[in-house]
Amino acid sequence: MDSSSYKEAVTRRGFKYSYFASASRSSKPTILLLHGFPMTSRDWRKQVPVLQEAGYGIIAPDCLGYGGTDKPTDPTKYKYSEMAADLVDILDAEKADKVVVIGYDWGSTMTSRFANYYPERCLALAFLVLGYTLPYTDFNYPAAVAATEKMLGYAPFGYWAFFSEEGASETIREHWDSFYSILHPPDAAVWKTDFAPPGALKAWLLADKKGPLPAYLTEADKENAKAALLSGSGLAGALSWYKVMTTNIANEDNKNIPPERHTVQQPVFFAAATKDCICIAATYKAIVQKLCPNNTIRAYEKDHWLSLDNPEELNKDLLEWLGGAALAKL
Repeated sequence: MDSSSYKEAVTRRGFKYSYFASASRSSKPTILLLHGFPMTSRDWRKQVPVLQEAGYGIIAPDCLGYGGTDKPTDPTKYKYSEMAADLVDILDAEKADKVVVIGYDWGSTMTSRFANYYPERCLALAFLVLGYTLPYTDFNYPAAVAATEKMLGYAPFGYWAFFSEEGASETIREHWDSFYSILHPPDAAVWKTDFAPPGALKAWLLADKKGPLPAYLTEADKENAKAALLSGSGLAGALSWYKVMTTNIANEDNKNIPPERHTVQQPVFFAAATKDCICIAATYKAIVQKLCPNNTIRAYEKDHWLSLDNPEELNKDLLEWLGGAALAKL
């Protein structure tokens, strides 16, 4: 992704966003790419060239709290309604009226809320790894941890408690190599024991455990991620994406979404990673089938980092969906 294609925009609420932008060709629509945690727009590096070659326009921001975008540390600045409005400001700056939105991980949650708040700006939606999520107004974090542990035998969201602690970002900074190695283990099953359960990730970091990188990453990738993610206040802002869920911020914010917008009418693509121990494929497949009637679902025998580990197959399926009959009518 060419650095010269990056731009900046200041939103109505005063935050500076850095984003990659390239124009569409042959009347193809523009695609808004929303990354997850802990990532930046450059983690779309295996998708952007393919989409550009196919003629699609690209707008790929560093989401709030990441990379070259501002990194406020007040969790109330990460309300989905306000971040969705930030995205509208970026689209308006690029004169992009309606877009296809593709989200990954927390970017999928943001894609869900963008579709709820601004359905008129969405041509279609794609959810990678994490599927469409309802705008819950009664989410209870401790209850969710207990329920999922009872159902799965481990607590996939247990690590959110550590991410919501004061000082978590500094612990991650001090043990970056350890953190990066547990984020990207060669065997994703280790997340069930050393990442997801309450206290496990923090213990891993404080013990400064490390492991080898998977085949899809290089030492250069790790250093680039460190430079992009740990600059300034580091991950203190990005961890606010978790704090809005472990507090009542998201519940209150989601009350602004009318129930009739909970069902997504636009074409939806869901890429399910069957070996993901956090974003459970079967759970989100059921939600997509229920609330996204115009859906296309593809399953991949990969873990959480699908876009980096299996780009050829994912890109092929995305292009097929983008060029399919459902979108051709738009």
